[in-house]
Amino acid sequence: MQSDWIEHRRADDGEHVGWMKPVDDGFVAIDLLGRPRTETVDWLSAEETLDELGLRYLADPHELLLDDGGWLRVRIAEVTPSAVRVKKEDWGDMTAPQIYFTVSLPITEDQLRPLSPSQET
Repeated sequence: MQSDWIEHRRADDGEHVGWMKPVDDGFVAIDLLGRPRTETVDWLSAEETLDELGLRYLADPHELLLDDGGWLRVRIAEVTPSAVRVKKEDWGDMTAPQIYFTVSLPITEDQLRPLSPSQET
């Protein structure tokens, strides 16, 4: 998060769903992973984009790029204004070791990418 970003919360429940980044005479909608979700648009369009996006993408499976160049299937466990904590996918196995990784914001899709539907099977 940058100092000039404006936190955006949904009007209906007050949930933090992203930021509005001032750019020239408009705003860019930024999601909780620090990724732009619009080009420069007006305030209302940026708000609507973040409200529609919500938090659902955080529940989707993702892949994390490891130091060795391999990809690991993960789930997002926690999002803060400065970092995202992900957990190695364990498919709910309570006996599996809990392995977490922390990635600083903003996160590019070169570091953490949504798992495509064809990869989920």
